[in-house]
This record gives sequence, C-alpha cells and structure tokens, in this order.
Amino acid sequence: MTVHQLSVFIENKSGALVRVLKLLKKENIQLIASTVADTVDYGICRIICSEPEKAYNVLREAGVTVSLCEVFAIELDDTPGKAADAIEIFANEGISISYLYSFLLKGKGILLFRTDNAEMAAEIIVSNGLNAIEEKDISRLL
Repeated sequence: MTVHQLSVFIENKSGALVRVLKLLKKENIQLIASTVADTVDYGICRIICSEPEKAYNVLREAGVTVSLCEVFAIELDDTPGKAADAIEIFANEGISISYLYSFLLKGKGILLFRTDNAEMAAEIIVSNGLNAIEEKDISRLL
C-alpha cells in the first residue's frame, strides 16, 4: 500500500541538483514527482520515480547520499477541499503527517506523505476507502 521514495541529500550550491537529475536521466529513470526542501547547508530532494531501487543504486554508486523509504500515495478527485478532507481523517485519528507533497495528474489529485505511524495509517486508508496507489501501480501515473 506504499510506494518507494528516494531522499537525496545534496549540497545547497549551484549544480548539485542537476548532477542528481543527470545521473537519473542517463539511466532513463523517469521522475514522477519531486520536491526539494532546503536548509542553509544542504537540501533534501524527495523523488518518486519509475525505478526507485535502480535509482538508489545509481546514486549510491556515484557517491550521492541517498536513502530509500516507503511513503503513502493516495489518489483523490480533483475537487477543492479533497486534500483537506483526506488529511483530516488522519488528524482525527491522532496521526501526524511528517511531510506531504502533492500534484495533479490526469484529472486526479495525488498526495504523497509520510506519517509517524505507518501501520495505523494503512488501516485508516483501508477503513475509510481511500484510494491508495501501490508500488506496482506507480507506472500508471506516467
């Protein structure tokens, strides 16, 4: 019920992000979603891509600091307020969202997020009939 996400730690300087993106491009790995959060010294680029394990290995072999983790991805109708409604379900159950990013694709809203309690979050997704995107289905987003 989860998808793999890369968290890439990059220096906060010109050219650092493009190096990561070019490594993935060279291996024909398609980005599906990404976000960058920065601090003074470094940034964290979170990436959902077509081949996360291959991307992880490519980046590690190139000396890039990267981790691979599982995040939730849910699909929502493209209607104002649907994201708020979905996140409220988790909040009402006492689940904190560590981080979230979203995008619209093919008339659907996609929320990608990590929680402080993955097991309970999975139960909430099922019990509330939320439309989870699984790793095996990630290619349909392309």
